[in-house]
Amino acid sequence: MEIETRLYPYGKREAKQLEELDQWTESFRANVSCAREIEEAIRTYGDGESGALCREAAQSILDRWGFKRTTFVLANTLREEGSYGRFLSEENRQWQKEQYLPSDHENRYFTVDTAGVFLDAFIGQVREAYKALNLLGPEHCQPDSFSSLDYEGKVLVLSPDVLKESYWNEHAMLWYAHDGFGCSPHAIGRSIRCTCLGDGEMTRWNRADFIGALEDRYLPDWAVKKLAELKSAEQSRSSHPDMGEMTMK
Repeated sequence: MEIETRLYPYGKREAKQLEELDQWTESFRANVSCAREIEEAIRTYGDGESGALCREAAQSILDRWGFKRTTFVLANTLREEGSYGRFLSEENRQWQKEQYLPSDHENRYFTVDTAGVFLDAFIGQVREAYKALNLLGPEHCQPDSFSSLDYEGKVLVLSPDVLKESYWNEHAMLWYAHDGFGCSPHAIGRSIRCTCLGDGEMTRWNRADFIGALEDRYLPDWAVKKLAELKSAEQSRSSHPDMGEMTMK
């Protein structure tokens, strides 16, 4: 069963300044528990003689703690315990560089204590599991979307960081931008009114919540139909602004 505790993204000092120390403490305890359970999973599924690690190792942790916290704990381990670096594959070294971690003296308490060969294998399994989700990312978006592109009338990719992991799929990530100050890359306002192509929900997100504007070639077939319906309805409302209104005489 997956743990619901929210991963707190800042360090203890920032938490105190923001008066969110309770949130930090809860997340910190979950980080420590996650690290200890990774160690146990490696002991359970690792072969000390061959150095092999069964694929169930990472999945058992992901099922319980999710990608966000598991990734956070693993990246923290590599930063705090520099000696692991020599055991990492080139892919895992690059992965480490891409992870964001707040500086915090308390981070040393949730490092994973295991053999370097097992840690490298475990990280590889986590990366493979994430890749298998086939999530949309920056590589699917128009270049320099955030800094230079007007988002109005475009399909945007919502960042997985703002979604619960149970919604990590393209149906929840693709949104059509209607309007809002946030559509402009240079406006002070950040809000964008948009509609989810997956379920039709209309709400407002901030510009920074999106990875970028999706390139047309990556738009899935189901979304092409939904997008056409949205644009048709939008054009109809524009042509007949009083449609649906009744005048009582």
